[in-house]
Amino acid sequence: MVVSCEGAVSSTPNLPPSVTLSPEHTVDEFSQTHKLHGRAFYESLGSPKFVLAPMVDQSEFAWRMLTRSYMTPSCHKLLAYSPMFHARMFGTIPKYRDSHFQPLRNPLTSDPPSLGTEYFLDGNPKYDRPLFVQFCANNAEEFLAAAKYVTPYCDAVDLNLGCPQGIAKKGRYGAFLQEDQKLIYSLINTLHRNLDVPVTAKIRILETREKTLEYALNLLEAGASILTIHGRTRDMKGHKTGLADWQTIRFLRDNLPKETVLFANGNILRHEDILQCLQETGADAVMSAEGNLYDPTIFAQAPQPHEYCREYWRGIDGSGGWRVDAVFRRYIDIIYKYVLEVSPPIRNPLYLPLFSTEENVENIEKKAPDEEEGPIKKKQKTGKVEKTTNPNLLAMQPHLFHILRPLVAKHHNVRDALAKCRAGDLKSYEAVLQMVEEVVRVGLEQYHVTNGKSWKDEFELDERLKVVPDSLEQNGSENNQSVVESSVEIVRECKRPWWIVQPHVRPLPQEALAKGSWALNRKEKAAQLTSLSNA
Repeated sequence: MVVSCEGAVSSTPNLPPSVTLSPEHTVDEFSQTHKLHGRAFYESLGSPKFVLAPMVDQSEFAWRMLTRSYMTPSCHKLLAYSPMFHARMFGTIPKYRDSHFQPLRNPLTSDPPSLGTEYFLDGNPKYDRPLFVQFCANNAEEFLAAAKYVTPYCDAVDLNLGCPQGIAKKGRYGAFLQEDQKLIYSLINTLHRNLDVPVTAKIRILETREKTLEYALNLLEAGASILTIHGRTRDMKGHKTGLADWQTIRFLRDNLPKETVLFANGNILRHEDILQCLQETGADAVMSAEGNLYDPTIFAQAPQPHEYCREYWRGIDGSGGWRVDAVFRRYIDIIYKYVLEVSPPIRNPLYLPLFSTEENVENIEKKAPDEEEGPIKKKQKTGKVEKTTNPNLLAMQPHLFHILRPLVAKHHNVRDALAKCRAGDLKSYEAVLQMVEEVVRVGLEQYHVTNGKSWKDEFELDERLKVVPDSLEQNGSENNQSVVESSVEIVRECKRPWWIVQPHVRPLPQEALAKGSWALNRKEKAAQLTSLSNA
């Protein structure tokens, strides 16, 4: 059941993007409503503790709905962000705007919605609030023009100052603006003065805590209502991602004005990490990005042991998690109901394992899919699927590869079938769902008739849990071994049976370096030699 997140939609008229406001103008000249700011604004949203991160092409409406659907009334309200949009393109190219943000059934204009307007998907006050819309920008007027299109359908507009990718460097946005603090001030301040909703910002930490503090103070002075701090530097990406620095976030919490609203981002693999992050950083809320992609239930509490729930699996040892076939079902049914506006197919109840008998073991061997045969044979084509630009349909395949990562690593026939799915072809996705349900059924039966031994054997075969090679000690600091052990430990803590959703634990930089996944560049080699010579 989807929990509704009620939110008020502003009826205040917006200025058309063509209007340029001078520094002397304020939003009060054009609005009769009072805009909340900072902590007062955050409290008006219900002081949410859980935040779904903005992710390029990945935090779209259907995914937000899936994540929200696991939140119970007893949980804190979930605050969600849209994917990152390009401000200049959003403000000037209708096709780009309409294919990325769909609050109405008609093309989006700069005019405010009229009384009685029928809302569609993004920012729908019935079930997609609170919602922040994020943009990347390097021009204040372009940022403001884009923001005015989305103001009636969101609670705040966010500036992306954290993207570390090469495309952001080429386009001069995201984390590659952090050297230009004057421009950042202008971007935030322009929206703070001229927009009907608050402006917020998401940043990465700098090379020192003191510089990061100056950065945060500049944003607050410019008018940012909320700061999200990703506890990694701009260079920490890919194989060099490493661990986020929660202590720098704590340093900001202790040194910024007490009324500052801070969200912490980084190192969130499991639901248990959220409380730990709140305690160690002192942040008001915790944001999850990659953790949510692999486990959209990450913000939800597990059902109590006495609560009957087919979607949640519990093992003999008491461990458990949400079943991938159940999450897949829920996700595709959201696509049917909200995006396509059709009734989902009538489905049989999710399979529950039978009692252990010798007969069941024989049936398992007969029913288990043959991995050597590859994907199921294709049915005759019934017509070509039209190409779609709907962001919710385009995102289905990558989302399912995230959810099913442990499963497809074992069942290559499912992986191959999913790889052949095309955006908008729901019949193909239904076929993959049936394959997933079948292999999960077999896996659950094997687990129960062997009293858990089938999974225990698989667990011990995981290469990531084996003894670390001696060569690792020769590729980094003398403390490298302890770093590797901590990585192995977290893999052991997080690893679950492949039929339930679970986090993906990335190798730490020194592990990846030792395995040859990446190599030091000249600058890094020189720094390493200097460090060793000074030791």
